[in-house]
Amino acid sequence: MSTPAPRPSVLFVCVHNAGRSQMGAAFLTHLAGDRVEVRSAGSAPADAVNPAVVEAMKEVGVDISAQKPKVLTTEAVRSSDVVITMGCGDACPVFPGKRYLDWQLDDPAGQGVEAVRPIRAAIEQRVRELLGELGIAAAA
Repeated sequence: MSTPAPRPSVLFVCVHNAGRSQMGAAFLTHLAGDRVEVRSAGSAPADAVNPAVVEAMKEVGVDISAQKPKVLTTEAVRSSDVVITMGCGDACPVFPGKRYLDWQLDDPAGQGVEAVRPIRAAIEQRVRELLGELGIAAAA
């Protein structure tokens, strides 16, 4: 009897906009299911996700309204296989040999759902690419 391969652990970090890291984590969880361990964090998270981010994610069938942003810790970075920084790489702890991906994302002006949609689309595309790199098929 073979032992199943360990699930890769992915941490999304966006220090200045916790909603972006939560969108990345939500898409990866939605598309990969339990085949990947997914977390997100920021340096000074709010008590709740930006309502425009919640609305934009509901439009694509992903509910993140109950998520609470988590504070970035050294241990979270150390214990992840892949660390994805989203416009805040200089604020994330760096450990030699760890795999880091820097996803630069342009924030359009405005705070409403219209401003979030382009970011959501870019994050979803990159998450799909990441799944391919990890050798995991996206859920239908």
